[in-house]
Amino acid sequence: MNQEISLVATLPSTPRAARAARALTVSQLMQRKLPFEDAAQVVAELAANAVTHDRVRGQDFRLAPRLAPGPTLRIEVSDTRRECEPPPACGLPDTEAESGRGLALVSALAARWGTEHGPAPLKTVWAEIDVAGRISPDRGFHDPVDQYSVEHEA
Repeated sequence: MNQEISLVATLPSTPRAARAARALTVSQLMQRKLPFEDAAQVVAELAANAVTHDRVRGQDFRLAPRLAPGPTLRIEVSDTRRECEPPPACGLPDTEAESGRGLALVSALAARWGTEHGPAPLKTVWAEIDVAGRISPDRGFHDPVDQYSVEHEA
């Protein structure tokens, strides 16, 4: 069975596009009956960082998930803010901080992650997740975000 994933999507640097990056990845993995929960969270964090910290008006970010032997899912998110490097250590921020936990989460979910530079000004933050197991039938094939109802106040 060919499990190759070769999706490359160029998306605008907007919060909506960051959510779309997550949905595209989940869709690709679901089609192949591969686990997607960790990958969905990693894509969400990397895309959110590209949109939040590395945003340049009129510039896009690129999502490129690829399945490699192992199988290992390599998730790459590229932007044009080479000067904005993610911190090398992923310690948690101050307990009072409202943000700054994304890369710590990526570090916890991914087997490996890092940064590569392409031709200036390109920067790619990548993460690799081992996805050897198929989705178990009892877990279903739905994005976990859709599992929880949200109560609305009247």
